[in-house]
Amino acid sequence: MTPLDQTRKASQTAASSHTGAERLLAWYDAHHRDLPWRVTPVAFARGVRADPYRVWMSEVMLQQTTVEAVKAYFRNFIEKWPTVEALAAAPAEDVMKAWAGLGYYSRARNLKACADLVALRGGRFPDTEAGLRELPGIGAYTAAAIAAIAFDQPAAVVDGNVERVMTRLYSIETPLSEAKPQIRALVEELVPQTRPGDFAQAMMDLGATICTPKRPRCMLCPLREDCSAILSGDPERFPVRLPKDDKPLRKGAAFVAERDDGAILLRKRPEKGLLGGMTEVPTTGWTARIDGATTADAAPFPAAWRRAGQIGHVFTHFALELDVFHAHVTGDAPDGHFWSLAHEISGEALPTVMKKVIEAAIPGATKKQRPL
Repeated sequence: MTPLDQTRKASQTAASSHTGAERLLAWYDAHHRDLPWRVTPVAFARGVRADPYRVWMSEVMLQQTTVEAVKAYFRNFIEKWPTVEALAAAPAEDVMKAWAGLGYYSRARNLKACADLVALRGGRFPDTEAGLRELPGIGAYTAAAIAAIAFDQPAAVVDGNVERVMTRLYSIETPLSEAKPQIRALVEELVPQTRPGDFAQAMMDLGATICTPKRPRCMLCPLREDCSAILSGDPERFPVRLPKDDKPLRKGAAFVAERDDGAILLRKRPEKGLLGGMTEVPTTGWTARIDGATTADAAPFPAAWRRAGQIGHVFTHFALELDVFHAHVTGDAPDGHFWSLAHEISGEALPTVMKKVIEAAIPGATKKQRPL
């Protein structure tokens, strides 16, 4: 390719990027999702800017979690702790309880640690990607999202939705696990200098509502004129993925001890590691790498244990099967354990797998609410 050809190609790419961004922003103005942490395009045009605290919290919650699942948690957190200073002042256990059920619990621990540090620095989040990445729990994606949405910085925000849009737009044949640097470079070319935050959110909305994994609605896409996957006739082929390895299956047992008044025996897991800092019923020593015992002989103390069924749960890197045992017991809680009254169980920091265990032994136990 001659220098003149290279210049022409660069000019065409720049022009295409400019018009594509304009079309995408026009589509976003008309079809954006209304989300509790988002400033609408109309409000943005009037000078309203996103609250960095809300943007940060929503982005941390949205990691590996669906928008619908996050909405209620976000509203609850904002109601309890409307500012980063309020979150920093909250006991860590209360934060973990409010997070229970949202999964990936290291995020909650990092959320608290980050709030503590930001509050210590005067309650202001850094306004650059580099500064944001120095905070606990904020990686490249989250830093770019906060910088773009909260501070209007022209950052390349690349989540799973954006990866899907870009691999289709450019028909990227490289497997997704290896194509991430290429995708990021292409997004950087597209990001406009004006409204980069809205552009980032528009790309996410496009992937979530139009450029979906199955049956993408290509005829409604504002970027269809530039999309090479449409020309190929098979946009669902992208992104290209390598075959997945089967997840190992781990096994163990869980023991639900119930007092006559309905209280359930619980303990707190170690702060570090899987489900760190969360609450659980006693279990055998299963981990992501080894099985635990699966019989009543492995119970933490003698009781009339009866088998109450089996539950399954899938973690990121392995699947788990737990045989559940139930017994009615009396007496004080053993060292390292505590009794949680029936109406308090729903407010404990129980991960989903433990809620499944308790429900298998005592249906409805995790849904009881404290009387008004």
